[in-house]
Amino acid sequence: MSRIHLNAFDMACAGHQSAGLWRHPEDQGHRYRELGHWLELAKLLDQGGFDALFLADVLGVYDVYGGSRDAAVADAAQFPVNDPTMAISAMASVTERLGFGVTISTTYEQPYALARRLTTLDHLTDGRVAWNIVTSYLDSAARNLGLDSQIPHDERYDIAEEYVEVCYKLWEGSWEDDAVVRDVGRGVYTDPAKVHDVGHKGKYFSVPGPFLCEPSPQRTPVLFQAGASKRGLKFAASHAEAVFVSGPSPKVVRKSVDALRAAVAEQGRDPRSVKVFTMLTPVVAETSEEAQAKLRSYQELVSVPGAFALFGGWTGVDLSELALDEPLTYADSNANRSALASFTTADRAWTPRELAEFIGLGGRGPVFAGSPGEVADELERWVEEADVDGFNLAYVTTPGTFADFARWVVPELRRRGRVPEAPEGPTLRERLGFPGPRLAPPHPGASYRR
Repeated sequence: MSRIHLNAFDMACAGHQSAGLWRHPEDQGHRYRELGHWLELAKLLDQGGFDALFLADVLGVYDVYGGSRDAAVADAAQFPVNDPTMAISAMASVTERLGFGVTISTTYEQPYALARRLTTLDHLTDGRVAWNIVTSYLDSAARNLGLDSQIPHDERYDIAEEYVEVCYKLWEGSWEDDAVVRDVGRGVYTDPAKVHDVGHKGKYFSVPGPFLCEPSPQRTPVLFQAGASKRGLKFAASHAEAVFVSGPSPKVVRKSVDALRAAVAEQGRDPRSVKVFTMLTPVVAETSEEAQAKLRSYQELVSVPGAFALFGGWTGVDLSELALDEPLTYADSNANRSALASFTTADRAWTPRELAEFIGLGGRGPVFAGSPGEVADELERWVEEADVDGFNLAYVTTPGTFADFARWVVPELRRRGRVPEAPEGPTLRERLGFPGPRLAPPHPGASYRR
């Protein structure tokens, strides 16, 4: 029976995917500013059988809905939001096996600096870091980071291609494995002959010298990606070890998964070598009736403006300009194309009214309420019908959703042989089922090794 991988999907903000639920009396999202909040959550997840804490991020405010940021600001729709990397080393210090996936954009930061930050985290976590590679999708981020408007969608991926090439050269090629000798007698800490300049000169980046960091346990962090456009799919097929997809049903997600696995094979890689995660929001209680009652109480707190603010940021579509019962149609934009496609080219047409009800809880993924056995059944159904390897589990309330899942569902999945009792390897890459801590050939990054 295949293993099911579990990530907790969160963000360094007061309200992530469930619009308006920051008002729930049990929600602790407002504590995102406190280190103690993150340490408590990390320990809960580590002890609760999760593989990783997957941290989303944005670099701008959601200001498409109504042509204003007001809805996002008022409803705490991913605003305010802190840097997702800062708490990771502290969380690693209170956990033993939990991995940490961090979202960082290739569009607004030099690869030389980012590579050092991720290597530092990989050292401090003993090899438990993943990088979710994104190219950013908010015009507000572009404007506040020095551009008049966003770089066009496909060019952002061209930049990302060269960006990861630079990172591979730094992580895999600059230092030989035995460069650090710590020879007290000779007074040599690192052998200069075994540290190499990367000599990169490209269209977007110039990095002539050596990497600043000695190799970390994984060297290259586990590489996640979430692009579902034609260009994003090609990038994921080339570079990703794990891909995050989302959609309202297994049928919709299966189309994305099939396209991804075919694209991976076209790149000469084993299509099963890429782990696929999809988003789902579990509402679980001891009985089905209790779970349904809990769901109804959550639905009463959904903020429609907050949901529309999130959707506008994801897709670039202003739902204030549409009638509530007018079906959506797809149009290319420079925003997150996969988000719009999942609701316009899916198995049915969606109206704004239906969208508000759906994405108000859990964002772009479905919400499932039930007993521990029913939730486990649903996860197994998605694994079978959508051909996914695991889930990014979003929350309705934090840490309540994760605590309920760890208490009720993980023991059931363990009984079914879907989640192991003990960790499967010291690094995150090994825990996700890869053969060792390093990139495995024929991943393109492995070709940069000396």
